[in-house]
Amino acid sequence: MKRSSEFDSKNIDRLVEAVTSEVHRRLENHGKDGKSSHTPPPLHSQLAQMIDHTLLKPDASHEQIKVLCEEAAKYRFATVCVNSSNVGLAAKLLAGSGVKAIAVVGFPLGATTPAAKAFETLEAIREGAQEIDTVINIGALKSKDYKEVFDDLKGVVEAAGNIPAKVILETSSLTEDEKIIGCALSKAAGAAFVKTSTGFAGGGATVEDVKLMRRIVGPDIGVKASGGVRTFDDAQKMIAAGANRLGTSASVEIVTGNKATTDKKPSDKGY
Repeated sequence: MKRSSEFDSKNIDRLVEAVTSEVHRRLENHGKDGKSSHTPPPLHSQLAQMIDHTLLKPDASHEQIKVLCEEAAKYRFATVCVNSSNVGLAAKLLAGSGVKAIAVVGFPLGATTPAAKAFETLEAIREGAQEIDTVINIGALKSKDYKEVFDDLKGVVEAAGNIPAKVILETSSLTEDEKIIGCALSKAAGAAFVKTSTGFAGGGATVEDVKLMRRIVGPDIGVKASGGVRTFDDAQKMIAAGANRLGTSASVEIVTGNKATTDKKPSDKGY
C-alpha cells in the first residue's frame, strides 16, 4: 500500500520509542491522576449523541437488531454498533433516522489477516456501514512487530476511505507501554478514534485507561470508552476522563433510568 510504504520498520520503531518516552515524561511531570482538559460531562439530554448503542452477541437475532435500531432512533443515539453480518439490516432499519450504523471488523480477536480486515471493511461499507470499529492485532503488538500492527491498521483506514475507523486496543490485555504504543500507531495510521475494549476479553473501560489514551492522542482524534459502561454515573466518569464516545448496550438505561427492551443483561458479552 502506497502510504504504508512511507513508514518502514526503522521509522516506526523510532516513532514508537519517541512517543513512549514523551508520554512517560509527561506522566511523571503531571501525575497519572491529573485533571483532564476535556469538556464537563453532559446532562442526560445531551448524552445520547455520544453513545454507540451496541449489540454484538453472536446469537443476536434479527428481531433484537430491529428493537436495537428502534431504540436508537427513539432516543437519538449517535449510532448502533453491530457485527458486520448485521450491518446491512441495521442500515436499512435506520435509513432516514439520522442514526448511523457501525460494523465491527476483525472482531473480537483482531487476529485475522490484514487483507481479511480490509475486505471485511469494504463489504461492511457496501452494506451500509458509516463507521468501522476494528480490533488491533494484539499478538503483533505484544511481539513488538510495530510495522505489522501499523500496516494492519492502515489497511483498514485506507479501505474505509472517508468512513471513520476506530481502533479497539483491548486495554485489559495490554501493559501501559503497549497501550501507549497502540494509541500512537493508531493515530499514525489515520484512525478517527481509539477505543478501549471489545467487551469480550474479561475487562472493560477504566477511567485511568481513558485518561491515558486521551493524553496520548491529544485533541485531534476521538476516544471511545467501551465495556462495562452501564450507568449514567459510569458515563459521566468516562466523559470527564476524556472520552467523547461511549459504547454500551445499556444506552437506554443510561439516558432514562429505564430498562431497555432488547433482552440484554449485565452479564451479556459485547457491550
